[in-house]
Amino acid sequence: MKVDIIEAQKYEKTCVEIHCKKTTNEIESLKNYISRFESFITATDEDTLYKIPINSILYIESVDKKTFLYTDNRVLRTPLRLYEIEEQLNTKQFFRCSKSTIINLTKVEKLKPEITRNVIATLSNNEKVIISRRYVSELKKLLEI
Repeated sequence: MKVDIIEAQKYEKTCVEIHCKKTTNEIESLKNYISRFESFITATDEDTLYKIPINSILYIESVDKKTFLYTDNRVLRTPLRLYEIEEQLNTKQFFRCSKSTIINLTKVEKLKPEITRNVIATLSNNEKVIISRRYVSELKKLLEI
């Protein structure tokens, strides 16, 4: 199988094409796998269903086996588990910062080390999220610091 990536400023959206002699089960599986990577996550606020753009998510947190999405002005619940969301997200933009939290690195305005070796991330809405010391070295590698 040959795989090419073509980057150009003229493209407004990402498009994936599969060229094949015949559609097989493997090709169908590949198509379904790629289709999962949508740019939004479905979440609810009491009785209303929303499509939340991934880029608007500040962080995602799991509390008492419930998963919540935090945006600038809302907290919404999603039926997905944290690991399921993590599989869908861009690993350069989103980072698991603790056992129960995934943070959007593009929304981080500052990082402050603590004496406990944890790091406090201040987000664009001034909310603070703890990055567990267990994940700090991985964060440093990702940010190249």
